[in-house]
Amino acid sequence: MKAVVCKQFGPPETLTIEELPSPKPAAGQVVVSVKAASLNFPDTLIIQDKYQMKPSLPFTPGSEMAGVVKEVGEGVTRLKPGDPVLGVIGYGAFAQECVAAAERLVPIPAGMDFNTAAAFLMTYGTSHHALRHRAASRPGETLLVLGAAGGVGLAAVEIGKVLGLRVIACASSDDKLALCRQHGADEGINYSREDLRARIKELTVGQGVDVIYDAVGGAYTEPALRSSTWRARLLVIGFAAGDIPRIPLNLPLLMERDIIGVHWGAWIGRAPEEFQAAVAELGAWFRKGRIRPHVSQVYPLTQVSEAMHAMLQRRVTGKAVIAIPD
Repeated sequence: MKAVVCKQFGPPETLTIEELPSPKPAAGQVVVSVKAASLNFPDTLIIQDKYQMKPSLPFTPGSEMAGVVKEVGEGVTRLKPGDPVLGVIGYGAFAQECVAAAERLVPIPAGMDFNTAAAFLMTYGTSHHALRHRAASRPGETLLVLGAAGGVGLAAVEIGKVLGLRVIACASSDDKLALCRQHGADEGINYSREDLRARIKELTVGQGVDVIYDAVGGAYTEPALRSSTWRARLLVIGFAAGDIPRIPLNLPLLMERDIIGVHWGAWIGRAPEEFQAAVAELGAWFRKGRIRPHVSQVYPLTQVSEAMHAMLQRRVTGKAVIAIPD
């Protein structure tokens, strides 16, 4: 089978495409014939040894995929060969075949194609967990989404609207904000040319926002937190800007604000029943047309490096997908 291989940690151009033996499932595992795999920001970090997950070299990157079950290991009864599935597997997805723990795979919702399925679970799962479980968002609250045109950000915009929130999208260009409005955002802030705090104050008539969804970090986190209201919640999703912010602790103290970590991958393992319920709810929303995954670019397997550079250069809106050849 063909697979992308990381033999040494470094930038995307160090990746190679090679012929590897087909994997075999151990007990509790499933081999999937991959049809499509999506690109997520951690994929660009893991190949540079900048991510908390540190696989041994050589390895195949790619954390999220959709395909068809090829073979199941001992003890797997929920899935069978021929079942269409999607899943988040950590690494190994940028290949014609991959092996995954059975509990990491879920059936593809009816009516969803492979490209959309590959782009679905991580972004929508993360944003659903953040807004539904961690923030306990309530209808009528105001949600500020930093990095709103990215994969998790756009999912947060849509899920925020499903949950009855007023959504203010923040992005670095007017084109990206236009996309956010197409997916339900009520207001937009272009933080490349507008003062973030001044615009939040204007849009909330001085009241501030209730929930901040922050997948960006860097210089944007503190002004957003300063622009939040009494008992606001700051959801820490990630640090796409590259810098981990250092927050003065008087900010949560003075307004009884909460700073809440969101680690969707760890939550899956600790709360499998909640995870399955969340997936079911997301699938129902998709079937009703309430959420619409946005795949902005599809790359062939031979252009994984180009896809990663596009993500690192902030040229990807929604999700980029890698089409896997048969």
